[in-house]
Order: sequence, then structure tokens, then C-alpha cells
Amino acid sequence: MAENIYNGIINIFKEKGFTSHDVVAKMRGILKQKKIGHSGTLDPDATGVLPVLLGNATVLSDMLTDKSKEYEAVMLLGVSTDTQDITGKILEKRDTSNLNKDMVKEVILSFLGEYMQLPPMYSALKVGGKKLVDLAREGKEVKREPRAVYIFDIDIMDISLPEVKFKAKVSKGTYIRTLCHDIGEKLSVGGCMESLIRTRVDRFYINDAITLKQVEENRECIKKNILSVEEYFSFLPKINTSPEFDKYLHNGNKLKLDKKPENSELYRLYDSKDRFIAIYKKEMTELKPFKMFL
Repeated sequence: MAENIYNGIINIFKEKGFTSHDVVAKMRGILKQKKIGHSGTLDPDATGVLPVLLGNATVLSDMLTDKSKEYEAVMLLGVSTDTQDITGKILEKRDTSNLNKDMVKEVILSFLGEYMQLPPMYSALKVGGKKLVDLAREGKEVKREPRAVYIFDIDIMDISLPEVKFKAKVSKGTYIRTLCHDIGEKLSVGGCMESLIRTRVDRFYINDAITLKQVEENRECIKKNILSVEEYFSFLPKINTSPEFDKYLHNGNKLKLDKKPENSELYRLYDSKDRFIAIYKKEMTELKPFKMFL
């Protein structure tokens, strides 16, 4: 069977026990094509939305990773672990009997807005070409620099101490288990993440996500579940080249703007035959290739 039949983004519900890489490997087997990737790694014990990129959509990985995300989590106060979640080695247990709901709520909401978050050792971030998680498994800890993350919203769903269930809308690069750890430290009792569900990545919501089993069972009509790149960028202004400039567009060359552009940084570029070719970025009076989809 020919490779790269499918192009676009499919909203997969990642089940517990699978790594994000496992999902990609299984998708390659089901769809019989190699060019498949994902955006936004989820820990094996976490579940929820994992956008899987097919064919020419694989170049969008960085763009989707940059998008805001929403999670539903359960935090366990009074327990600190090396991984900052319940699966890790317990480092310390502390008494939580002095806590009350109002105190906990106040501290949680104090994290709204921007705060400096130290990436955990058990993460896929790389230092010196090696993943932090691999170094952590070797018993090594390396210096990391705190990064600015943004907590757009926190909705506290239930406080049944020492457990707290909440929803959070966060910026790229935010670790929810580190947020749980930091909340616990601010309460002086420690804390870790007990469970995590990712409910949204950009425009992809958990209610629309499908499982790997559903992909396999509905493989023959799976195209209806795939969002094309063109549709994903449908909100951007559209520009068509004239026939004499088609070759420049196809080759990913810069293009001159011949009229006052719309107020947008990015544009959908089509050739004179109205074929979607690329996303271009405006720079002064020129358009430069940003993502090519030939």
C-alpha cells in the first residue's frame, strides 16, 4: 500500500498506559504509513487529547505545542515524590490536618497569571542532548532554569482534603504535576499529582477524540475524522498567486505583496489553480514561507 495517503490532524484519546510514542507507532501500523507524529507529549499515566499529525501536517508539531491547553487534575496534598506524581518514589509525607478549604483555595488561586516554574527532572526536556528523564533514571540531577508559564484559569471542582480536584487552562510548557508540587510547597505540606486528563489542545476537545481501537475499527472511513491542514487554517486570509508566480510559490520563494494586505501575520497561499500550497508570514512588504504543504 502506498505511503502517506492520509494528511491532516486526527484527535486521538490517549488511554492510560500508552506513551505518546506508542500512539504514533500504533497509528503507523493501522494506517500503513510512516509519516506520522504527535504534538504535546502526555505522560503514560495521563489520558486525554493527543493531536496526531498525518503526512504533510507533521510540520505543524511546533505550532500545536505552542497552543494553550486545558486539564482536569487531582492533587494529593501531604505527599512529595521524585516524579511529582503519584507513580514516583515517595520522598516525604507531611501532616495536612492544619489545612482547611479556604486556605487551600486561596493558595491555589494565587498561582493564576504568570509564574516561574522549574521544569521537573522527570520530563522530556533535553539538556546537553539528553532528556532530563533519562538523566533522572540514572540518578543524576542537573541545573534547570525556571521558565515563565501562564495559568489562565483554575476552576476548583472539589476539595476533599488531602485531595483537590481542579480544572486548569494553561500556556505551553506548563507541567500540571509541577503546579501540584508548587501548590503543596506553598502550603508547607508538599503535594503531588494523583491523576491527569487533558481535555483540550487548541481547537481539539476531549468530547471529539477517538481511541486507537476506533481508528482501527473505522479505518476505511477514517478520513471523516481527519481535519485537513487547509481547514485547520481556514481562519487565515487567503491569497492566490497569478500563473507567472506559481513556480515561485511552489519552490517556497519569497513573494512581494502587490496590494495592501489584511491585518494578519499569517496567510494561506494558493496557486493560480486554487491549490492550497503553504502558509506564508508577512514581513514588511514581503511574504516569506512559514509552512509548506506540497
